[in-house]
Amino acid sequence: MRDVLAAGPAYGDSALGGGLPVNVEYVSANPTGPLHAAHGRGAVFGDALAALLAKAGYAVTREYYINDAGAQVDVLGRSAYLRYREALGEAIGEIPAGLYPGEYLKDVGEALARRDGDRWLAADEADWLPAVRGFAIAEILETIKADLELLGVRMDVYTSERGLVASGAVDTALASLEERGLIYVGVLEPPKGKKPEDWEPRPQTLFAATRFGDDVDRPLKKSDGSNTYFANDIAYHHDKFRRGFASQIDVWGADHGGYIKRMQAATTAVTDGKAALDVKICQLVHLLQDGKPVKMSKRAGTFVTLSDVIGEVGKDVVRFIMLTRRNDQTLDFDFAKVTEQSKDNPVFYVQYAHARCRSVLRHAGDPKPAELANADLSRLEAPEEMALVRRMATWPRQVESAAEAHEPHRVAFYLYDLASDFHALWNRGKDDTTLRFLVDGDEALTRARLAMVSAVATVIASGLAVMGVEPVEEMRS
Repeated sequence: MRDVLAAGPAYGDSALGGGLPVNVEYVSANPTGPLHAAHGRGAVFGDALAALLAKAGYAVTREYYINDAGAQVDVLGRSAYLRYREALGEAIGEIPAGLYPGEYLKDVGEALARRDGDRWLAADEADWLPAVRGFAIAEILETIKADLELLGVRMDVYTSERGLVASGAVDTALASLEERGLIYVGVLEPPKGKKPEDWEPRPQTLFAATRFGDDVDRPLKKSDGSNTYFANDIAYHHDKFRRGFASQIDVWGADHGGYIKRMQAATTAVTDGKAALDVKICQLVHLLQDGKPVKMSKRAGTFVTLSDVIGEVGKDVVRFIMLTRRNDQTLDFDFAKVTEQSKDNPVFYVQYAHARCRSVLRHAGDPKPAELANADLSRLEAPEEMALVRRMATWPRQVESAAEAHEPHRVAFYLYDLASDFHALWNRGKDDTTLRFLVDGDEALTRARLAMVSAVATVIASGLAVMGVEPVEEMRS
């Protein structure tokens, strides 16, 4: 208890990591549209994991990988060009199949028209595509950064895939593998489920991924001779290692599970076994209203935007709820349930515990923790009080074990249990006046219990800080 009061929100800080550099790469959504709810889950998970690792003594870098190379950004460029023509007065009709239909691209087209006028209207695609594509990527990336800011997520580093390729990093990484005899030309077996007549065996440039635990060797070149996405990704993880990150964590979406083995194999190979990659998959988020699926956003075209979700319930609710399930489990986000004031809503339940603590302390004149540190804590004898103190004593171990397991959801679970212990003691005090926090005629017992209440508020605030959630001073209906 005295440790809690002395350390304040820093209670639970650990030297476990010893300052080891760790790179946590998360979100990394294609810069082709606004973030949606599933991106929000990855953003919250990655950000809380980074905060947890920092609290455990690691030197953490938060990174976003901009997938600004490849076919999807060419589609973005053509979609934005259509909206650019629309902004200049052309009737574009229905959005052709294969292009992005979201109305958010109207803003991009209008901004391009303001900047460049009709400069690109009569130009060949070879001339306008690079310019429009680059403009659209930059505009949407600013939107993504604004959405992340709404969520309280701030990246330390943004790395461009296009810039990485242009720097020669891919050639460097592949040369490193070739020196180790890990690249060869061969013919792969047909994928599972393919009939022989559908399969055209051809010689390919392959990485010997099976030597590092993968199921098959993996192509590095497409049929046209250009690099595969995998080749670029190898270079990116090699680049992270060259920047000093032997410990790398990637947070990916639900549809990337099949990519894990090859990427871990490649990271081990290209760093000569000196780097380790842990991949955390965030499963889908189901948005509901009173148990029914929420309709899609017209502006986004195909999904509900993250900014819409934050606007509906607030940053803190979004962040807390996203951590109430393991990252590898599907999460139901019901707008009605996450805002109700009940024990079934973990956000409310934990925040209510903190608010109750602050209410007790305000009634007692708001004594500072330092003033309570010398209280006679031996007066805390009730089983409910000891259970609360024991729970607080486990917080430093919770930080270390959650950090080692890369599981920030454990913080949310711990806070719920701590809040439950506190609410139980509060409710006992209603029936048994000897358990109340402010005891008339017994100043020593009152001070000991105020010290306990102050410590509970401190530990809750410490845990919420890891989650990126602000503790509330009082509850408002």
